Amino acid sequence: MTACSDVLGTWQISMVHLEHNYKTSPTKSRLYRCNRQLSEHVKRQLQVNDIAGIPLHKSYNLVIVEAGGYENLTFVKNDCRNYINQVGRLRLGEGDAAAIQVYFSKMQAFCPSFYFSVDLDEECRLKNVFWVDNRCRQAYKEFNDVFTFDITYLTNRYEMSFASFVGINHHGQSILLGCGIIFNEDTKTFVWLFRRWLECMEDQVPAGIITDQDKAMQNAIEIVFPNTKHRWCLWHILKKLPVKFGNHSCQAYIFSAIHDAVYESQSPREFEKAWNSMIEKYELHDNDWLSGLYRERGRWVPCFLKTSFWVDMSTTRRNKGMNAFFDGYVHSKTSLKQFIEQYERAMRCKIEKEFQADVKSFSQVVPCASKYDIFRKCT
Repeated sequence: MTACSDVLGTWQISMVHLEHNYKTSPTKSRLYRCNRQLSEHVKRQLQVNDIAGIPLHKSYNLVIVEAGGYENLTFVKNDCRNYINQVGRLRLGEGDAAAIQVYFSKMQAFCPSFYFSVDLDEECRLKNVFWVDNRCRQAYKEFNDVFTFDITYLTNRYEMSFASFVGINHHGQSILLGCGIIFNEDTKTFVWLFRRWLECMEDQVPAGIITDQDKAMQNAIEIVFPNTKHRWCLWHILKKLPVKFGNHSCQAYIFSAIHDAVYESQSPREFEKAWNSMIEKYELHDNDWLSGLYRERGRWVPCFLKTSFWVDMSTTRRNKGMNAFFDGYVHSKTSLKQFIEQYERAMRCKIEKEFQADVKSFSQVVPCASKYDIFRKCT
């Protein structure tokens, strides 16, 4: 290559000698950007797999096998990732908030019983989203005694939390009774969410609600559900024992004493006697955490709550199971619009499992869980 510059200092190429260039290796030329491209078949395969929830690395490995090896590919893994991201952006349109509004409006047009509410801030930016499909609303009419409420599942890149209302059906399966995506976990947000839920359920108040010890939740429940029994999740409380007493010399004995007081006491009087004995024995009078639990013992100790019907629930672990159910469909980088789409697919799978349980109950005799003959004869 020959070049020269003019009086202004601008360089111009005057001659090129191509015979002196090194030849490009055929095995490497496919990796240059100018030569890389995705075929329409590969694009379609990647898009279908993404919609089905198949991770990108598995889709890429499938394409490699189908092509007969890396050497036959005209693209790299990053090209596949960029294409999927581009398709995702195209599906979202101008923004997540607008896309969700459009999606919910279509769902409502298809099924008038579909309920949704979107909460915006002063600058019209998305704050909170709540929705309930018709199946959830119909299920609550049959199974409206108790629901658990939990917000521990993060869904997307905006760090918004997934809030779920979960009940139990006649098969003992967890059923979704409504859900939302919320930005803040304060009393105001929970009041908004609970009121939207109660409104779509035609003001049919549940008999009981189970949550963790979150104070903002408790305040909101007292405002929206003043006559509903509010129970704290027993599992959330007991799992804190190693943290609260990890350095105590008698930690194993304290754990055992607390479990015995909680699970073995048949009456409030028995519990209080066992609890006070533990406090005295291990000199725990100044433990603020235990003192707070004792003041609120009516919210979490089983013997104080057995006069109410709790559908055999004492924890929010069913929400954990529901969240695990969604784990196969969404991940930490899922966008809001994609979450809604995957939610719908996940629910269809859940409905199918309930349908299978219905068929099984009609065609088989459910075994008696009790070992006593009197119950076996009744069945």
